[in-house]
Amino acid sequence: MMEINIGKKVEKYRKAKGLSSRELAKIAEITPSMLSQIERGLANPSIQTLKVLANALDVPTFSFLLEETNTEDLVVRSNERKKMVVENLSYELLSPDFTGTLATAIMNVPPNTSSSEKLLEHKGEEVAFVLKGKIKVYLNDEEYILEAGDSVKIPAYMKHKWENLFKEEAVILFSVTPPAF
Repeated sequence: MMEINIGKKVEKYRKAKGLSSRELAKIAEITPSMLSQIERGLANPSIQTLKVLANALDVPTFSFLLEETNTEDLVVRSNERKKMVVENLSYELLSPDFTGTLATAIMNVPPNTSSSEKLLEHKGEEVAFVLKGKIKVYLNDEEYILEAGDSVKIPAYMKHKWENLFKEEAVILFSVTPPAF
């Protein structure tokens, strides 16, 4: 776990508000010296001081305690996608990983291929969009043919499967929450 620099966050919020150190110190009723020490990481503020600073900066107190996200870790280059092959189906993960509450992937379904022998269910809610080709989707006891541009929402625990009975590969973009395969 990385160390959280509360002082840098205080400074960032202060500057975003267009306040000088002296102005924030006055509003928060702390000494400019104390604020300077907090921002430089030389002093750790008490919870009460954090609450006062949060109120003065109009931000939630917990925002000082959140880890910074490395934005570089959020980008997935097309040539660096994680790929998985299950029987004849291939998946390309568009999300950086399976952390968080949502995962997005592309599923490639070759002709005469099914996602499973029987209808399956999972706890995740899913939304799928057909990018290319045609695909048959089974939702409980119903069957639907989806074509490029069509989409479907599959609620959690709904029994379903994908089947490509057509002559060209089907390419499906889907998101599932929570991330599960």
